[in-house]
Amino acid sequence: MTLRLMHLTRAAAVLVLLAATSAGQAQQLDFSRGGPIAITATEGIEWRQEQRQVIARGNARAVRENVTVVADRLTAFYRPKGGAAPQPQPGKPPSQGIIGGSDTGGNEIYRVQAEGGVQIFTATDHVQGDRAVYDMDQAVLVMTGRALKLTTPNDVLTARDSLEYWSQKRMAVARGNAVALTNDGRRLSADTLVAYTTDGPAAPATPATPAKATTTATDDPLASSGKLQKVEAFGNVTVRTQSDTAIGDRAVYVPDTGIARLAGRVRITRGDNQLDGSEAEVNMKTGIARLLAGAGARVQGLMIPNDATNQSLGTPQPPAGAPK
Repeated sequence: MTLRLMHLTRAAAVLVLLAATSAGQAQQLDFSRGGPIAITATEGIEWRQEQRQVIARGNARAVRENVTVVADRLTAFYRPKGGAAPQPQPGKPPSQGIIGGSDTGGNEIYRVQAEGGVQIFTATDHVQGDRAVYDMDQAVLVMTGRALKLTTPNDVLTARDSLEYWSQKRMAVARGNAVALTNDGRRLSADTLVAYTTDGPAAPATPATPAKATTTATDDPLASSGKLQKVEAFGNVTVRTQSDTAIGDRAVYVPDTGIARLAGRVRITRGDNQLDGSEAEVNMKTGIARLLAGAGARVQGLMIPNDATNQSLGTPQPPAGAPK
């Protein structure tokens, strides 16, 4: 049986889906937590009972607490909760039957799929692409397509192949020509980047008795966005400062210190000068790059005497009055 809800006026069709997960601490771009999911569409909503799907077309929008998903087409997949699926009640519209209204214990949404011009955003974070799949069980969002980008108040993460956002693990994974760019111009690129963020502050508990309103950290939407804690880079790693370029096989970058530590086949270049070794440390705040000697390894370099950058690299200058 297929039930179609098609709009007859310019007003959007509306359907509320009750998901099984309980409300918890709000997390950025976390669609797996919260109350009902409200779905609207300008071209109509189709409810497929046999396939247990709800499909919204035309400027489709799904909203769950502070997270909004916008796409050309949205599909919500649901399943029975703890047993056989309840049967539709005769004479009741879909909003009061299996997947909405008063039937809060019958079903749960386990996946949401968005296609075409996908935008997912909160008050602070935003991710875009052509196609997105949100797995509610694992609380993971996988975005694919062109111009993949995850934007937070302090950082931008882009990729060619896919973007993953693991909300409960506070982790984002960019695959394929991945680039992390901070708002103060620090740039780290690699085949794969894994970014870890800290948890935003927990929402304050509701007092038993009314109290005078006070300003808290959660009143500021920027404060509720997780802070970038660490970035791990794998394959063809490149770290750029204003004067140096460092490459390696892998790296770990800690934004608080501004230091990126590279390992593998490491090379630091500045102008025509280059240094090679197995490890390096790049301070992205000061722009200073240092080549480190690994255990039992030697470092080597090629210095061009007439290169003007040698002076900034710290080449010793002859004492005054010495012959040139």
